[in-house]
Amino acid sequence: MQYKEICFDAMEVVKKAAAFIRERHENRNELVFEEKGRQNFVTEVDLIAEQILVSGLSEVLPAAGFITEEGTSTLRGESFNWVIDPIDGTTNFIHGVFPFAISVGLAKEDEVVAGIIYEFGLDEYFYAWKEGGAWLNGLPIQVSKVATVGQSLIATGFPYTNFTYLEEFMQSMDHFMKHSHGLRRLGSAATDIAYVACGRFDGFYEYGLHPWDIAAGIVLVQEAGGKVSDFSGHEDPLHKETFLSSNHHIFNEFLNSVQKIMLPK
Repeated sequence: MQYKEICFDAMEVVKKAAAFIRERHENRNELVFEEKGRQNFVTEVDLIAEQILVSGLSEVLPAAGFITEEGTSTLRGESFNWVIDPIDGTTNFIHGVFPFAISVGLAKEDEVVAGIIYEFGLDEYFYAWKEGGAWLNGLPIQVSKVATVGQSLIATGFPYTNFTYLEEFMQSMDHFMKHSHGLRRLGSAATDIAYVACGRFDGFYEYGLHPWDIAAGIVLVQEAGGKVSDFSGHEDPLHKETFLSSNHHIFNEFLNSVQKIMLPK
């Protein structure tokens, strides 16, 4: 299967959804949104954008099914599934704050073979396909080359619905604030992972994520020369609730630090 061709065809669909989202963002005063749960929002823009993506991607690869955040399609493919987040960072979107992003990954069983993340604030298309490298607006990207966590800029995401591990998470923030170049939280996991892929961040970790948050980012980081896993070290984290990514040099040190703090004793 020609994953490069599929990736570029999918990007044209993403561009259509992005044009719609951008127009609605510029007219945000008319925005209607609901709470799916505490601090967990969905707007009419999420729903319509997801429908645009589902409709267009159905033509790109008719045999594929869908795993979508907003549930506009429940069709599952026998082998391939598009994993879609129409707006990753909806709270940022509602408040007019960047970043927020579209995230689209194509999974073959549990392996992500193509992915696209479009971040609106800097107008950046990150994309990758299996054995094709990782790209940003037409230029190749790679993860950073820093050798230690102490030299690294680390990103994370704050829990907003699942506070099960809040105490451990606070301890992890304390650790990385004291033992790295700093800790950042942008409010869009897809963007965080894309920034690991292009070397802006050296590592990212978060718990309570979903497949649509990380699918595209998984293949981006892998094709950019980095590594991904869940907090237990399993390198197939698509359907796990924890996620970690970094360059190869710091991966073991980074993972060990997260495990010591975040995993049950």
